[in-house]
Amino acid sequence: MSELLSTFAHADAAAQLPQSAMQECDVLVIGGGPAGSTAGALLAEKGWRVVVLDKDKHPRFHIGESLLPMNLPLFERLGVADQVAAIGMPKFGAEFVSDTHDKTLTYYFSEALDKNFPYAYQVRRSEFDHLLLNNCAAKGVSVHEEMRADGVVFDAEGATVEAQDKNKRRHCWRARFIVDASGRDTLLASRFDHKRRNKRHNSAALYAHFQDAARLPGKDAGNVSIFWFAHGWFWVIPLADGATSVGAVCWPAYLKSRKTDVETFFRDTIALCPAVAERLQDATLVSEVTGTGNYSYQATRMSGERYVLVGDAFAFIDPVFSTGVYLAMHSAFLAADAIDDCLRNPEIASRRLRAFERTMRAGLKTFSWFIYRVTTPAVRDLFMAPANVFRVREAMQSLLAGDVFRRTSLPARIRVFKTAYYLKSLARLPQSLAAYRTRQRNING
Repeated sequence: MSELLSTFAHADAAAQLPQSAMQECDVLVIGGGPAGSTAGALLAEKGWRVVVLDKDKHPRFHIGESLLPMNLPLFERLGVADQVAAIGMPKFGAEFVSDTHDKTLTYYFSEALDKNFPYAYQVRRSEFDHLLLNNCAAKGVSVHEEMRADGVVFDAEGATVEAQDKNKRRHCWRARFIVDASGRDTLLASRFDHKRRNKRHNSAALYAHFQDAARLPGKDAGNVSIFWFAHGWFWVIPLADGATSVGAVCWPAYLKSRKTDVETFFRDTIALCPAVAERLQDATLVSEVTGTGNYSYQATRMSGERYVLVGDAFAFIDPVFSTGVYLAMHSAFLAADAIDDCLRNPEIASRRLRAFERTMRAGLKTFSWFIYRVTTPAVRDLFMAPANVFRVREAMQSLLAGDVFRRTSLPARIRVFKTAYYLKSLARLPQSLAAYRTRQRNING
């Protein structure tokens, strides 16, 4: 109950607003990105009165353009599959380029354990997010853009949410349930002091868009490329309009070495990875270079009485496997079902939310195991020379497709991969220990 009665900024002001200013809804969603707009649309379909508040005006720039094949069934269920196809660049696989192996290897989604999801898309997030938000509104959700939620008071019956619009006018809603889809703002996790920096994987990113970057030939033109280099890894994501998203995810120790402006430092970082530099040798920078710190985090709780956290509002892990949008949308699907059950049958709410959280944590844990080790010598060796013994290579392709929530043989295949990883690490113990010590120094900066 102490958490329910927690008071955030501006709560007193909210209580002093005249009663006529108070608006009512069943579910209030904070954030209109993929997680928030998906949850809002699904809950409206279930017959609930839903309000979505988003601090931005869409379309707006956002990073994270690479989708996964397991996004496609979600688009079908939302009724936006054709709209996404119209703005997307087909993506049939993921290319990995290793500086220490002097080779490249492409994992094709069509060769995964389940062959029914052979492609995904690369999208401009400004277009994609706007599309999902418009779909949300079309399903009857009351969408308020340029409306920043900054006060939430929980009580035994629900929550009072206060927000401020672009003209600094105050607004107030009364809701039975709250969905925190505030992304990296992590509204509830920060206010409840549940947010924790990920000590096992501390990194940050520099990124920008380029025009006329070299692309892979033929069908592979839309594939995401991952390049390992000394200080982390690069993504190269081709978009349908000719632009290419390029980002460097690096250890804090390297980023702290910067003594120039951000653009110069980014260009110097690109030069450290000749394979990326070659892709960009005839390309033109067409956006500002942006830096993002405190890159990896997780909240200690994903749900509580009358609220859930979805997408990046709960956790953000390294984007090497392009999981961001998929985890956001999948968590919204699960959350919408759980909230519907909670509102219809309050007596099962606690049990239902625990099941929701347990499922999401399990999927996140599967991705995280690989992400924490993706720069280790053993994992790089296994990724760059994968055998298909016990269908392990197919399992890796399923992992890259995002197929971690369905009941398949994937967990058993992943256990085989993990065994191979530990055996290889022991066989190369001096190199493994040296890599571990280097990683710890880099993480701690």
